[in-house]
Amino acid sequence: MAENTELRILVLDDELLMLKLHAQMLSHLGFSQVSTSQSGQDALEKMDAGPLPPDLILLDLSMPAMDGIEFIRRLVDRKFGGRLILVTGEEERVQRTVEKLAEAHQIRVLGHLSKPVEEDKLATLLRRWRPPAGTFEIAWKKMYSPEAVRQGVEGGELTVHYEPKVAIQTGEFVGVEALVRWRHPKDGLVVPQQFVSVAEANGLIYPLTRFVFSTAMSQSAVWRAGGLSVKMAVNVSVDALSSLDFAGFAHEQATRAGVPPKDVIVEVTESRLMQDLRAPLEVLTRLHLMRFQLSIDDFGTGYSSLTQLQDIPFSELKIDRSFVHRGSSDQTVRTMYQTCLGLAKQLKMTSVAEGVEDRNDWDFVLASDCETAQGYFIGRAMPPEAIFPWAAKWRERVRRGFKNEG
Repeated sequence: MAENTELRILVLDDELLMLKLHAQMLSHLGFSQVSTSQSGQDALEKMDAGPLPPDLILLDLSMPAMDGIEFIRRLVDRKFGGRLILVTGEEERVQRTVEKLAEAHQIRVLGHLSKPVEEDKLATLLRRWRPPAGTFEIAWKKMYSPEAVRQGVEGGELTVHYEPKVAIQTGEFVGVEALVRWRHPKDGLVVPQQFVSVAEANGLIYPLTRFVFSTAMSQSAVWRAGGLSVKMAVNVSVDALSSLDFAGFAHEQATRAGVPPKDVIVEVTESRLMQDLRAPLEVLTRLHLMRFQLSIDDFGTGYSSLTQLQDIPFSELKIDRSFVHRGSSDQTVRTMYQTCLGLAKQLKMTSVAEGVEDRNDWDFVLASDCETAQGYFIGRAMPPEAIFPWAAKWRERVRRGFKNEG
């Protein structure tokens, strides 16, 4: 791994030997800006005094005075926008619970390592963290005011990127998921986690959803004209489904673009379906009758999964990334994945594995009966003009059998 003088790493562990060992590993891996702390309080003081926060923290969970859980809460107070790697001697379930806690606060966790840390496993996590230069997302914790989001939605500042989906057994490029982005005049490309919830809370989600859907249909028409006919998936907020005219709008947009409804997948996040179902149920049923495909997104993360599958005519089940990523090495993840996949098979639903982030994840889903996959290992969400070049590179990767890819 080439030396990098820009990325800042903080190692936090109450054991001096562990600090020295981890710092030495990071030096071997090419990182030169590494600082260390033996207590949470010392780490916070260094962060407060420094000109820039760390990009990554290796965090020991079991420390006296201030343990790793309290330290995470202090990071939340400081709107920490970097990444964490959890390091502990505790059992796997404890590590995963703390990881869930951090991500509930929108602090991204690259993964967890058991003590004693092995350098090759640390290197694997760091390779996952280091995207090509210039592609870092801006800090997730920065949220925007309703007025700013309204300007973005109504001022023509939204755009749509597309994340590819492939057939697992053949590697065939079979579809894309349309994902909204905000071209902020000062902050650059803003991800949906920073503004969609604000749009939902302030009556802006319907125009946002209409923009994404109509843009996706138009783009699908362009690709079809160029010889690329893949399924188009669009995320639709349950708030947008509360508007009874959405089914008619969707059918009109697909018809105008010449896209068959059977090639359009309406994705609805499961956890957002728990509220008043009367209007969404009517809209979703009408979409089904119009031959649109219905997908339950992030399956397994909500509270009434089986009820939703019983009440709504879904044809596709997307297994949440938390039940896919690291499934090859984590028994709990593997069990949840197999349970979700088995349910999809029994209900004769198409299955999609989300969060396939590395070669291990790919091999894991390849060994299962899952049909479709998406994730960083396959391709990140990208602007429409990047799809054809990506498709050519993907075909070559498949042809080579992903040789020399970790």
